[in-house]
Amino acid sequence: MNMVTLFLTAGAVVFGLMLILWIVSLILKNSSIVDIFWGFGFVISTWLYFFLSPEGFLIRKLLIVGLATIWGLRLTLHILIRNWGKPEDFRYQKWRDEHGKVWWIRSLFQVFILQGFLMWIISTPLLAAQYSNLPASLTFLDYLGVVLWVIGFYFETTGDQQLKVFRSNPANKGHILNTGVWRFTRHPNYFGDAAQWWAFYLFALAAGGWWSIFSPIIMTLFLIKVSGVALLEKTLNETKPGYREYMESTSAFIPWIPRKSSKTEAK
Repeated sequence: MNMVTLFLTAGAVVFGLMLILWIVSLILKNSSIVDIFWGFGFVISTWLYFFLSPEGFLIRKLLIVGLATIWGLRLTLHILIRNWGKPEDFRYQKWRDEHGKVWWIRSLFQVFILQGFLMWIISTPLLAAQYSNLPASLTFLDYLGVVLWVIGFYFETTGDQQLKVFRSNPANKGHILNTGVWRFTRHPNYFGDAAQWWAFYLFALAAGGWWSIFSPIIMTLFLIKVSGVALLEKTLNETKPGYREYMESTSAFIPWIPRKSSKTEAK
């Protein structure tokens, strides 16, 4: 199977699963179940590429399929546990209220087809890294990819866990988490997510898939400008006391040594 056919096959599978998920969302009246599927969808794509590209270099294939599976399953379980028993996410509730009776069909395109398309396009490094059998040995780029993936996985998982523990303590209500990895970046989970996708690209680059660079760029831009940092920062800056000082002292995305805020310097 050539690469284009394999990529189109994966797209058909992803869109088919998204259609089923959309039907389930209509039954549950909850469009935010799509967030749970995000990571798992990449796991499915990765294994599909694994089985349908038998000519690829096996060690690199096992490496990327293993790391992508760990990333995707952890993210899926994290969101599933976090959202279990809770109402529909406020973003989807807002759209549901805005579009009223037509939301049932609009959600298919605005939520499920759109996310399915993004998932399909962004998965390209997972295909490029597994399709070629050259080089038939691990390179510096592969090892660098492992190091970057470990760094990203640490920041994402540690950030999520520290935030979970922080929120579970009633005494922290109204306060800002600025310790642990949150001391070095205001969004360690988003940074970690992006870092892992750049790691996947390094595996693809090692196998000659330089052209798939649009994937980590799209993922990073979405995490910073669309669904992650920008959206959350706007809300927190308006509703969270002290968040402005936190923004002044702490890097928004890439971990860095904390700075002194203007309020601290004034003292």
